[in-house]
Amino acid sequence: MTTETTALPDGSLRGRFLLLAAALLVALVFAAMAGHDWASPSRLMRALAGGQEIESRLLLVWRLPRVLAAALVGALLGLGGAVFQGVFRNPLAEPYLLGASGGAAIGATVALLVPLGLPGGPALALLSFLGAWGATWIVLAVAGLHGRPDTAGLLLAGVAVAAMLGALRSFLMLALSDDTVNLQVVLSWTLGGIQTPDLAGLLLLAMLVVGALLLARTLAGGLDLLGLGDEQAYAFGLDPVRFARRAVLVGAGVVAAAVAFGGLVAFVGLIAPHLARWLVGPRHRALIPASALIGGALVAICDGIARAVLPPAEIPLGLVTALVGGPFFLVLLARRLKA
Repeated sequence: MTTETTALPDGSLRGRFLLLAAALLVALVFAAMAGHDWASPSRLMRALAGGQEIESRLLLVWRLPRVLAAALVGALLGLGGAVFQGVFRNPLAEPYLLGASGGAAIGATVALLVPLGLPGGPALALLSFLGAWGATWIVLAVAGLHGRPDTAGLLLAGVAVAAMLGALRSFLMLALSDDTVNLQVVLSWTLGGIQTPDLAGLLLLAMLVVGALLLARTLAGGLDLLGLGDEQAYAFGLDPVRFARRAVLVGAGVVAAAVAFGGLVAFVGLIAPHLARWLVGPRHRALIPASALIGGALVAICDGIARAVLPPAEIPLGLVTALVGGPFFLVLLARRLKA
């Protein structure tokens, strides 16, 4: 990862954030219009104005909350990607590729299939977090068996751990399912997809995004120092090992929240920080919120496409992001290997 720390001028940075905010707004409008029944701008405006016809009510009660939830999940994925890329000093680090999403999926699968005596929401969040955190540390430990992990080591360890976690998840689904459990719910969730939340769920998700953004911003200075190398970080008073543990804990929590609300959505955590870095530079104080804005726009657009391409059926959101993100990752990997 680049160690350049030159910040953009404040005026230029504000202009680029205004551009990102405008792009997010356009993405939200597109996603609100998209679906098997496309809504015209006038229909959308009538719904926002409180129109009482059935089309306006459906837009306001069903589609708009889903669009907002998709953007919020995307913001979490963008944040998680920025934190992981910063703490591992690796531009190819991504929650899905590093096993964090797979670990969160294991925890969520257990929460969905095993009667734990806990409320469904808290159990899903807690087990998703523990799975994401544990899987990330397993990948980091395996990749660093012979010293500091490099790009190839992280990717290979992440792919191997993700494959094992995927197999374990499938085994759990087969072993723990019975007549009282609808596996279709679990399967659709593991393929990635945003469900329309109620008002309480949407507010909770929004609060999680705000909390994740504030937590991630507290890591910004340390992530910048990590990019300079361990010796420089020590010279500036940062303990890289202790800081990395804290940052991985925050990243795992962010990914767990995204997985709990959106299932397995690949590559957003890879794409969003890269686009943000091109726009606002490598300093994490600007990079982290920019990654959240871009991630929100990406997932909102992809969710709209997932609802609109094959009406009346839906394509799983995770498939759409994989089709977009896979080629992006291959291009980045090819450029990395050439360097």
